Amino acid sequence: MTPQELANLAHLRRARDFIDREYARPLDVPTMAAGALMSPAHFSRQFKAAYGESPYNYLMTRRIERAMALLRAGTSVTDACMEVGCTSLGSFSSRFTEIVGVTPSEYRSREHHAVKAMPTCIAKQQTRPERNGNKNLSRIEEAPASQLQ
Repeated sequence: MTPQELANLAHLRRARDFIDREYARPLDVPTMAAGALMSPAHFSRQFKAAYGESPYNYLMTRRIERAMALLRAGTSVTDACMEVGCTSLGSFSSRFTEIVGVTPSEYRSREHHAVKAMPTCIAKQQTRPERNGNKNLSRIEEAPASQLQ
């Protein structure tokens, strides 16, 4: 790798870390790109090449991931929506359903015994939403409580 490529990766990592920290703030691609010292178009191309998804999709996945944790804890769908930085409940619900595979209300009403018994770092890894066309909910979350004992 050239020194420039290494510098670009460092800038992209910094932007990704910024998204991870500030996901609840109103963020757009120009704001994210500024943190990486790149133009929005160049940033979007480089981010997708490095991480396999667009900056906006990455942001929304982080928001949905956090919303899943809030819903497992019993937070209302509306409160979870607002707490993760989404301003439209309809758009949030549509995106949640697209990423997770069930509506936020359905996800909230499910039992999450296995996830609650895990250390937080493991639960986060096991419940991370995926966009690759696979069934979105993890096997752990789908298992009936009787199978978990």
